[in-house]
Amino acid sequence: MAAGKRSHGIWTPANVVTCVRVVLVPVWVALALWVGPVVVTGGSVEAGVGVAVLFALLSATDKLDGYLARSRGEVTTFGKFLDPIADKLLVVAALLVLLAWDLVSPVVPIVVIAREFLVSGLRMVVATSGTVVAASSLGKWKTATTMVSIVALLLSVALPFGSAAVAIQLAGHALLAVAVVLTVWSGFDYFWKSREVLFADEDYEGSPEHGTTAMFGSIAGAVETLPGVASEGALAAAPTWDDCVRVAARVLEGARERGLTVGAAESCTGGLVEGALTAVPGSSDVVMGAVGSYAVSVKHHVLGVSEDVLGSVGPVSPECAAQMAEGARQALGCDVSVSVTGIAGPGGAEPDKPVGLVWFGVSDGVKTHTESEVFPGGRAEVRLRAVVHALELLERTCSGHALHE
Repeated sequence: MAAGKRSHGIWTPANVVTCVRVVLVPVWVALALWVGPVVVTGGSVEAGVGVAVLFALLSATDKLDGYLARSRGEVTTFGKFLDPIADKLLVVAALLVLLAWDLVSPVVPIVVIAREFLVSGLRMVVATSGTVVAASSLGKWKTATTMVSIVALLLSVALPFGSAAVAIQLAGHALLAVAVVLTVWSGFDYFWKSREVLFADEDYEGSPEHGTTAMFGSIAGAVETLPGVASEGALAAAPTWDDCVRVAARVLEGARERGLTVGAAESCTGGLVEGALTAVPGSSDVVMGAVGSYAVSVKHHVLGVSEDVLGSVGPVSPECAAQMAEGARQALGCDVSVSVTGIAGPGGAEPDKPVGLVWFGVSDGVKTHTESEVFPGGRAEVRLRAVVHALELLERTCSGHALHE
């Protein structure tokens, strides 16, 4: 089992924090509307400042619940579902309050809400293709800038009218303008990175990522992720270590023919992919190495897997596999890299992640592809099957089946 995962109930400290945030959103809206903009109503400055401070505290809890989930190894499906919703509820609620106070244009909440709908829908479409579009830093900057701008605008109408209040309000409007630009930019960036999947010709032949093949591949992938169900290939005889080394030899042959170097990022296989590659004599001209990222902290600090991914979907996910492969390629300086992250057992299963589920990523510097298998057998067998599958991904890529072709 990948490190950092263990059995836990739904009411983890992280989920409690998230639920409190959701519950407090309508409370905050009611309080804000009751107090109103102090500079207009002539109400209590302390109450107005309190509204701004409470919003800031609710915003900060987003980082708190993410930290608790990752540090305690308590990333749950419930948390993945609720955490992003809580963030969006808070931002939209605050923008609507500011709209009611005539502090923002109606365009702002419309742009924010439209972007969230469009990107959420796009993510569902992209996920069916087996392709993961890595999250960029634009989203983080967008969120941070939006939160700070809202706090500034709330403070500006809580303070007595004067130069300080005016300066804070101008700063808030400037930051909000930047946030709107980042909102549009980050949304466009996600669509641009997903354009091959979104605008693929469904009658296109020759690529396993398009057309009829994609439809049946998506159905097969959905079946394979059910607990206890494995693909036809996974039901074949369990591989041996010699089988792993034989596939590794083919990887090296294909890589040499094209002058490529390879590397790996391993979690549940614990270095076995690199071990199979280096078991072949003379492999040093092709193999750059591997990053053993069994711990969640190594995935983040060494491979650059984002905290958002680890906190929302967890280490056993296509998003994590994609970022692991990309991080290994950059860290090792290789041309092609493969990643492996899964639940080898005997424990660690979740409702949507059975024992034997392994996600793979392969990156060639132009595109990153992910796929999953649910392997049968005990821990040792799952690990060996994962090694063979990872090596076969490397073999196909190094033999000319480029991910972007």
